[in-house]
Amino acid sequence: MAGKFARSWALLNASADVLRSDKSLLMFPLFSGICTLLVAATFLTPVAVEILADERIRSYGVAHHVSPLHYVFLFLFYLAQYTVIIFFNTALAAVATARLRGDEATVKDGLAVARSRFGAILGYAVIAATVGMLLRALQERLGFIGRIVVGMIGLAWTVATFLVVPVLANEEVGPLDAVQRSVDMLKRTWGENLIGNAGIGLAFGVITFVAILVSVVLVVLAVASQSLPLIVAMVAIVLIGLALLGMIQSSLQGVYAVALYRYVDEGEAGAGFDQAALEQAFRSK
Repeated sequence: MAGKFARSWALLNASADVLRSDKSLLMFPLFSGICTLLVAATFLTPVAVEILADERIRSYGVAHHVSPLHYVFLFLFYLAQYTVIIFFNTALAAVATARLRGDEATVKDGLAVARSRFGAILGYAVIAATVGMLLRALQERLGFIGRIVVGMIGLAWTVATFLVVPVLANEEVGPLDAVQRSVDMLKRTWGENLIGNAGIGLAFGVITFVAILVSVVLVVLAVASQSLPLIVAMVAIVLIGLALLGMIQSSLQGVYAVALYRYVDEGEAGAGFDQAALEQAFRSK
């Protein structure tokens, strides 16, 4: 266990070194976050209006039935969100690939690559949205054990598609081929369930937990001071800090996914990634 943690930490540090050398990578999760919020506002505003209307209808004793259009609307929401997230993740992966190869690349270059792959990105977003809708529908209809099974299926899907974004950023393939390519690459050199990605998740889980505790203390102290400007300032600092943590985590996971893709595809990750650690993360069968 100690060895796995040490390797995870080493891979996390290597990803962080890439991010420190090119902080522009943080722009992609920032753009993604802003756009997903805009998409959510676009879709949820009419939903909120409809909920208020339903409340009035129920107040007169009229039952409300869920229309099939609601599921169409939900699917379109999923599709829009997935498209935005995958688009900017692909742009990040394109720039990270260049950095790991020792080349120069800008935010503009990454966005250009993502635009050139937009057809495949949209196709994969359709697949991801469909899978997400099906898993959600199953969770709503199954009991506790069924939900655990569905959760395991979702985890398996996440692992199987872990390298799809780097594939989309580096290869001119369709969405189905990208999924198949990701699965084949993971089968070829399967190991300790992506310990580096798990290490990043664990590290930021601990950091986020500590940050939340500190944030709660700061907000409580601000409220106790009964100073409105201080309360507003503390809440703003907390929200910005948590958003920054999320951006850093997303960037690190993107860099690590590209490093694993390059290791499996080319036999090396580059940019300071320890070859032995990667071999431990992906042991040959």
